[in-house]
Amino acid sequence: MSFLSIERLTQQFPDGQGGMLTVFENASFGIEKGEFVCILGHSGCGKSTIMNILAGLAEPSSGVVKMDGFGVSGPSLDRGVVFQNYSLLPWLSALHNVTFGVKAREPGWSKAQVEEHSRKFLSMVGLEGDVVHRKPSQLSGGMRQRVSIARAFANQPKLLLLDEPFGALDALTRGTIQDELLKIWSGTEQTVFMITHDIDEAILLADRILLMTNGPFAKVAESVEITIPRPRNRTEIIEHPNYYAIRNHLVQFLGKRSKELAGQPSDGDNKPVTVRIDKTAPAEAEAEPEHAPKLRAVND
Repeated sequence: MSFLSIERLTQQFPDGQGGMLTVFENASFGIEKGEFVCILGHSGCGKSTIMNILAGLAEPSSGVVKMDGFGVSGPSLDRGVVFQNYSLLPWLSALHNVTFGVKAREPGWSKAQVEEHSRKFLSMVGLEGDVVHRKPSQLSGGMRQRVSIARAFANQPKLLLLDEPFGALDALTRGTIQDELLKIWSGTEQTVFMITHDIDEAILLADRILLMTNGPFAKVAESVEITIPRPRNRTEIIEHPNYYAIRNHLVQFLGKRSKELAGQPSDGDNKPVTVRIDKTAPAEAEAEPEHAPKLRAVND
């Protein structure tokens, strides 16, 4: 069984006309320990709803989420969330926004231990010196998001959930914080599940990308492996033979197939098909796809 197992997850809401609207149905997929997984899909397909369920902030209509073999129910310090709107406590400094969670996580630590640990993670995202004593209103958007990321990692959750954390940032700041996120993640064993609308961001960050069809009755249709080795550099990744092949597949799915596959109710598990695109594979494999299919069913 996977570290994080999503089994036959369905979410329905009242449609305002006496019926029920099925946002997504029988979604089933797994995430391995230490894996970085992004999910892509058009607005309304249920990405944020899935994340809220994983965070314990919402209950599914049916189905179950298991982490480390135990069912997920309600919020937990084992699951950290980074929101797009930062969600910092406005009356606390950047440092105290981080120490607040660390004290809850490690009640036996001294004040000095808590502060040292918190400063370490703030330093990892480029925040040091007097800036850590500023309140959120005195920080730029990029700095606020740095604090939010440091706070989440400092609590050392088993699962880190990122809900479009860079969506409100300018391109330069976004790129810098993406690099800092990768640096922190590569030094931990934390599992990351991230929502994004940015295809290039997903390819840079993820081990796998989950693709959702349009709602209603949305499905997690494909699991695309990112066959580009780490460490990845944004200025070099585009030179890799697999980059544009993977990117074109994602664009084609989101631009066309996500709509074609939408709105079809299903009785069974909607497990995603694994897609592996590798232009560095031996020429014989490319020439004989029947012996090395790019698509295969996932059997968790």
